[in-house]
Amino acid sequence: MLAMLGWPEIIGILIVVLILFGAKKLPELAKGLGQGIKEFKKASSDMQNELHRSVAEEQYSAAPKPAPTSQPAAPATAPTPPASQSSTAPKA
Repeated sequence: MLAMLGWPEIIGILIVVLILFGAKKLPELAKGLGQGIKEFKKASSDMQNELHRSVAEEQYSAAPKPAPTSQPAAPATAPTPPASQSSTAPKA
């Protein structure tokens, strides 16, 4: 609807607003309108941040975690001693 408004229509609307509210009241109306837009943008930004944070938390909690191993670790074995030459030497 607003896309079909041209400059002549916008100027006409501003003239009607000026006549209805007067020159003294327009700065107060503009200030209130600016504050309303500012609050709307802040609320929209907060909502987007909350949405992004909840999606990130959901992805983090849905990430697969490594399953604990049910088998105990294999016991460490002592290294085997090197073969001694005395056992391989011929007995006299």
